[in-house]
Amino acid sequence: MTAIAKSSAPGDVDTIVEQLQTMLADDLIATEALLKVRAASPVAMIPDLSGYIVSAGGKRLRPIVTLAAANAAGGANAGTHALAAAVEFIHTATLLHDDVVDESDLRRGKQAAKNVWGNSASILVGDFLFARAFTLMVETDSLEILGILSNASSVIAEGEVHQLAAAGRKDLPTEEYLAIIEAKTAALFEAAARAGALSAGPDGAQFADALAAYGKNLGLAFQIVDDALDYGGTTSVIGKTVGDDFREGKITLPTIIARRRGSEDDIAFWDRALDIDQQKEGDLAHAIYLIRTTGAAEATLAEAQAYASLAKTALKALPESDWTKALATLADFCVSRGH
Repeated sequence: MTAIAKSSAPGDVDTIVEQLQTMLADDLIATEALLKVRAASPVAMIPDLSGYIVSAGGKRLRPIVTLAAANAAGGANAGTHALAAAVEFIHTATLLHDDVVDESDLRRGKQAAKNVWGNSASILVGDFLFARAFTLMVETDSLEILGILSNASSVIAEGEVHQLAAAGRKDLPTEEYLAIIEAKTAALFEAAARAGALSAGPDGAQFADALAAYGKNLGLAFQIVDDALDYGGTTSVIGKTVGDDFREGKITLPTIIARRRGSEDDIAFWDRALDIDQQKEGDLAHAIYLIRTTGAAEATLAEAQAYASLAKTALKALPESDWTKALATLADFCVSRGH
């Protein structure tokens, strides 16, 4: 195993992920094999569609967190590989469903699956992958782990519905925004890390709470940065169309801060422009301008950094190792995507 090193290029999250992938090479090979086998079906559309998105170049962050947490807690095994595959299937299923709900055209830099196969196929194959995930969970023979990941699946769905219900709200409290992203994103990171620790055996159980706290805060930092990138990144960075959140009327931290800091005219702009029925040509460009001039972008990234710091603090409960160093560095570099 090779210790992870700091990248010489600040913000190069790809380098950090690649180094983690090298550390986890054998574990990831086993996980990828499971993903391929368990996505198989005699119904040709299922492996075609699922393979399209599973192999579309995602960084596998959630399986990486599962596997690295297990190694930090004592060691990954075949059960951990099954959990890592289950976590990726859950994530992929939510992406298929989200793209239909959000009417997104890009996913991981490619045409969204619903644009290729249609909405109905995307939803049904997403359901199939959820079912496959539960089959993998059951095979671990752990009711505790099954409970953790099944609960996370329901929390994710609640978070997505909560976000849908909040779309277009004129003044969403920061606390409610954080509750939404904790449910729709951080819950799976938290469950992945906790389940990974528990899969390492009795010794790993003592570190499950600390690793769960790491996963939760990492997930919050990751989503906050994603929300910032929607107003300042490029499609090559985030793998989706810039401005998707804005066009869908989603209230995210950059817009909350910009609205709060803006003039009366700025507030009136946000209240109109985040109503998708009232959006006009040029609104996205003006939204980006306001987010930059009010300092909302910097404030958003500072909030993400605070959660990354909490994630790193949680790791102090574990014996220091190459794995805890790698997880700490991953938290920093998830935030550095936004700079």
